[in-house]
Amino acid sequence: MKNILILATVGGFLDKFERGDVQILQEMGYTVHYAANLKEPHYQYDEYELVLLGVHVHHIDIARSPFMVRYNMAAYKQLCDIIRENNILAIHCHTPVGGMMGRMMGRKFAGQGLKVVYTAHGFHFYKGAPLINNSLYYLAEWLMARYTDILVTINREDFKNALDLPLKNPKRVFEIPGVGVDLGRFAPMPKEERRVWRKKLGIPEEDTFFVSVGELNENKNQLVILKALTYLRESGKDISNVHYGICGDGFYEEKIQREIYMRNLEDNVKLYGYRRDVENVVGCADFSVFPTVREGLGMAGLEALAMGIPLLASRNRGTREYLHNGINGYFCNARDEKNWAAGLEKMMCLTAAQREKMSKNCRKSVLPFAGERTEAVMRKVYWELDMAVEEARAATRSSGREGEPAWWK
Repeated sequence: MKNILILATVGGFLDKFERGDVQILQEMGYTVHYAANLKEPHYQYDEYELVLLGVHVHHIDIARSPFMVRYNMAAYKQLCDIIRENNILAIHCHTPVGGMMGRMMGRKFAGQGLKVVYTAHGFHFYKGAPLINNSLYYLAEWLMARYTDILVTINREDFKNALDLPLKNPKRVFEIPGVGVDLGRFAPMPKEERRVWRKKLGIPEEDTFFVSVGELNENKNQLVILKALTYLRESGKDISNVHYGICGDGFYEEKIQREIYMRNLEDNVKLYGYRRDVENVVGCADFSVFPTVREGLGMAGLEALAMGIPLLASRNRGTREYLHNGINGYFCNARDEKNWAAGLEKMMCLTAAQREKMSKNCRKSVLPFAGERTEAVMRKVYWELDMAVEEARAATRSSGREGEPAWWK
């Protein structure tokens, strides 16, 4: 039996992003274990659904912040126990702290043949990042690279940066188009269905509906749109027929609610919370707004484009992969509410013909990011991993310890 551990920080990560990987691994004969902080779900999920997928679920006290040392030290010990008790042969780690912890396991169990795949969902060092990011986070990745058997990146800038890291095998660096867009689920919504959903959400057919999807936090930057709407109104623009819906939850929810109230935007802005049917909200929108400051790729932006919804987004290394200014949407400066106000106005001033043409461009622009492409690359990644695992098992047999667990002391 071959056991692999998928490691992340928050409980719902696997359900949202890793179902396809689980299926590939199971087809290859692996038993999949999943470790995360199940008390911090972040993405809504049902643990029983993971069990039905055949996944063995483990709670660890891992924290999203690397500075919550007490919790992360506890998680380190818990991971060691999981690896020993379940004879884990490989780890596929995600998220910054999960990625760091996974490589630390790779270091601790290197002599016993543990293999590590790390998917970087956006390095914290990048062009234009603060100096501390481009020094401290780069150093951390440089140090951990030597315990990384395979590195997977999700954008071109990170892929190029990864090639300069001292990996175990420099040839085992891959680039995937994010987790892959499900073009069946995220497809243009029929007009009648669109009318039904707008009515459910209380959006008049003739009004303009902008939608954002993402966690409510500082980086996702939804507050800049509230400032932009305020600026438009104070500039004498009539925004009574403009609606802004936000899908997502997070620790910024109370702050955003307070800003909506203080800016008298209750009639314009609605928080829809975390939606498992987010495609129904996005599909009936006129435009998608993606103001995030830092983004590895940005599935929310891609999913909106897949539904034919033009995108207004911050210019960052993620959105630069798929947003083409004036073709399928427009770029804005992340922190500049006046620039966002101008962008919102530009969108609203598009003619019906311009919007129709842009909508068709949106769908075309997402084709390179289809789920099938991600799956094809991940099959190559896991094939490379399986080769490394088998090499380690062969070494175990030749050492005369056949039948003993890989973590023998």
